[in-house]
Amino acid sequence: MCGICCSVILTGIGADEQLAGYSRHRIRFQTLGLEGLNKEIEMELGRISSRNLGRDDRVIGDHGKEARFPFLDENVVSFLNSLPVWEKADLTLPRGIGEKLVLRLVAVQLGLTASALLPKRAMQFGSRIAKMEKNTEKASDKCERLQVFP
Repeated sequence: MCGICCSVILTGIGADEQLAGYSRHRIRFQTLGLEGLNKEIEMELGRISSRNLGRDDRVIGDHGKEARFPFLDENVVSFLNSLPVWEKADLTLPRGIGEKLVLRLVAVQLGLTASALLPKRAMQFGSRIAKMEKNTEKASDKCERLQVFP
């Protein structure tokens, strides 16, 4: 261990909410079109402070770190709100390309092509830790090891 410790953590919170990064955005687009997608994005950004920020800030703070949310910077939010939704995401494109499109294009410009084309996987499910112990277990399954018996 080198002894250098960081005290500030940069998080990606706000990117999915503003750039149509969730599966539910694709469903909303398919059922209600661009107008429905715009309303969903607006709703999510409006509730992010009550839904995500407090929880995540407490978890990070409990580890002695300070959280920073670059995607929620006032200038970033204003810029993203100034773009039409079809410049931020193109949900007619396949998963792993169309959502967060503007962010993916920037990543490609920076030479991060392999990362730019990965589909989103939530950390709690994407790590696939459950499969290391039992290959047939799914994230939606109830964990037998944690069930309390009377």
